[in-house]
Amino acid sequence: MTDNAPRQETPGHSGWTSSLARLGLTLLVGSLGGTVAVYWGIPLPWMLGPFLICAAASLAGISLAGLPKGREGGQVIVGLAIGMRMTAAAMATTAVLLPAMLAGTIFVVVMTMIAALLLMPLARVDHRTAFFATAAAGMADMATVAQQRGGDPDVVSLMHAIRVASVVSVVPVLVIGFGEPGAPVQAGGAIESLPLLVMALGLAWLTALLMRPLPFPNPWLVGPILLGAALSGSGLLMVAIPELLIILAQLLIGISLGVRFKRALLLRLPRVVAAALVVSAYMIGSSAGAAWVMSSVSGLPYMTSFLALAPAGVTEMVITAKVMNLDAEIVAAFHVMRIAVIASTILLTFALFERLEKRLRDRPV
Repeated sequence: MTDNAPRQETPGHSGWTSSLARLGLTLLVGSLGGTVAVYWGIPLPWMLGPFLICAAASLAGISLAGLPKGREGGQVIVGLAIGMRMTAAAMATTAVLLPAMLAGTIFVVVMTMIAALLLMPLARVDHRTAFFATAAAGMADMATVAQQRGGDPDVVSLMHAIRVASVVSVVPVLVIGFGEPGAPVQAGGAIESLPLLVMALGLAWLTALLMRPLPFPNPWLVGPILLGAALSGSGLLMVAIPELLIILAQLLIGISLGVRFKRALLLRLPRVVAAALVVSAYMIGSSAGAAWVMSSVSGLPYMTSFLALAPAGVTEMVITAKVMNLDAEIVAAFHVMRIAVIASTILLTFALFERLEKRLRDRPV
């Protein structure tokens, strides 16, 4: 007996096919955004183009999927490229700037505390939510800690997404539009070899995996930077990172930023969205002013200082510095120092903020 009934797809097979289709659509939309951005001459087109179009598509209700390990893969590529530039002279220059990095970290902590005080009345949120929503640390980590401390994790996640999006959208455009590019930098004696490149990328990925359980900030970027610096600084291996790979990294990172935006959450919290835009503008303006002071005191170029103090997006700021041939390794070092200090002292800083907020609240009017 022949069964002529149409074959039914199993739920598992159907779900797998649907996920694959969403991934394909996401890549198509992201690539289209990058292509259009190149055509229109948008700065950093392969990051900002995919980011903007994927965010717009998500807000329009189009179901896009985050690429599995896409952002991590992009960070590994960028980290290795930066690490390969870390010569002994570059590392010595970076070490001399440790006091400036510490000062920059203190500035960011103070700036974000003020931002939290601004966010409270603007968004009508409690002080716990406001503090963790403006802390210059990882979105997922801050949302989790906020929930543990009685804050609203949805508001925290949304605020961080808008803060990062604002910084990534505005700061690179300002730097590329008004800054002076530096001279092209390439690791001296870098070898163009596909097998060596694949080996180096594999080692960079493995290094990131090994660093994940350790208390290091952003292991997907920092691990490859340290590996590249060790290989390049020792002279053991200096491999050239093709520009096509850097473009791929920007595409993956831009897509991952864009698909974070969820239409339902933004529609549910319109006041938070408006407040987040105001507070993000304050942060960018404050960083721009502090960068002028740091540049005057430390001798760093202004645009390098601006990227180093920008209150979000370490990978995106490092990519901008690399595209502009600025001191990307110094920008990375500033951000890594900031993330490490803030992440390790966040509860102590929160306790100080609570005391400050209580004192201001109890102050006679």
